[in-house]
Amino acid sequence: MIRRSREESAPETLKTSLDWDEMELWGSRRDLGYSYQYRNRRDWILEAAEKLVPAGGSILDIAGASGNFTLPLAEKGFDLTWNDLRPEMIELVQRKYEFGKVTFSPGNIFELAAGWAGSFDGVLATEVIEHMAHPDEFLVCIGKMLKPGGHLFLSTPNGNYFRFHYPRFSDCPDPSAFESVQFKPGSDGHIFLLDPAECRMLAEKAGLEVVRLVTMTNMLTRGHVKLGHLLPYLPASVVWGFESGASKLPRAVREKLHCQMVTVLRKPA
Repeated sequence: MIRRSREESAPETLKTSLDWDEMELWGSRRDLGYSYQYRNRRDWILEAAEKLVPAGGSILDIAGASGNFTLPLAEKGFDLTWNDLRPEMIELVQRKYEFGKVTFSPGNIFELAAGWAGSFDGVLATEVIEHMAHPDEFLVCIGKMLKPGGHLFLSTPNGNYFRFHYPRFSDCPDPSAFESVQFKPGSDGHIFLLDPAECRMLAEKAGLEVVRLVTMTNMLTRGHVKLGHLLPYLPASVVWGFESGASKLPRAVREKLHCQMVTVLRKPA
């Protein structure tokens, strides 16, 4: 993946995305907590996809944005389909592209899904489901696009984290009330936050098996409760050591201290 510098003559959307790239990929110290969080879940998802998708297999990256998951997997030899609601993001992904097979298919995934029935060995949905008014229908939609035995790689904020107070999907009597505000980017666009139990429940209803579910990224790693002030002064080894130690705590404690949830789901063969 090519590292692109910010160009003042570029469209504003691209300039903003390149600013995010500096934090997500290239070590900018502007918000180290965000950078650590992003690296944590990205590395986990990419490693899981490389292990579970057959060599050269087909992968759909839903809401692929600037291609930070699409491009490295394409470079590993997988057949990638990039998707996002914003077709203008294609230009940025193309600017960063080095090699590998990538097909661009912008648009609403619910409208595109019928043409992709049983098409993919793997689907990535990273930080997407919490922006959906109907996360249950989203999982059903993905299940239809997967080949038998295919895997969904999902990341989302952990609804059990002690600082989060968004509603649970199962507590909402009429999710359609949120349809007008769904698909918005950023944390302001979060509608429901799933906790591990609800994620398992929705997966089962969608006919998907939970292969692995992990919570990660404690409040130091993320820089919450003013701990972000310490991050510029702590060696990365200390931060990752603290993260590793927190992952060994009892599950009930981890689910309160970790702000992120990553999950692998499988469509039965």
